[in-house]
Amino acid sequence: MRFYILLIISILFFQTSYADEPALVIDMLNKRDKEKMLYSQDIARVNVGDTIKWIPTAKGHNVQFVSVPDGVDKVKSKLNKEYSYTFDTEGVYLYLCTPHAGLGMIGIVIVGDSLDNLDAVKKHRLMGKSKRKLKKILKEI
Repeated sequence: MRFYILLIISILFFQTSYADEPALVIDMLNKRDKEKMLYSQDIARVNVGDTIKWIPTAKGHNVQFVSVPDGVDKVKSKLNKEYSYTFDTEGVYLYLCTPHAGLGMIGIVIVGDSLDNLDAVKKHRLMGKSKRKLKKILKEI
């Protein structure tokens, strides 16, 4: 009987300990191969209800949503801080690093199967290298 009680407690413990784990972790990088100032993934695909955690690997990075599906608030994390976001609405999310957007530090999250707001993402005004990078990313969608 003790064995079964311990087994049940163990199962419950392990289920809750992994429940808060993000579906995806994206690093904020200064360099990857020959590219500088970028996220570890240009395109992330998740399901509704999934959480992404962004981790700064060096100082000076953040996450700012600049184009999101209708009804979703645009958010901006603090510099040099880990940031987690749970996606409750399907669609395409364009985000950038505020200090390094002109250097091409942008990314896209696609939540679910909806691309309904993709035209709004395409029309978002970006500066510097981010313009070219967005065109490249959009070709991969």
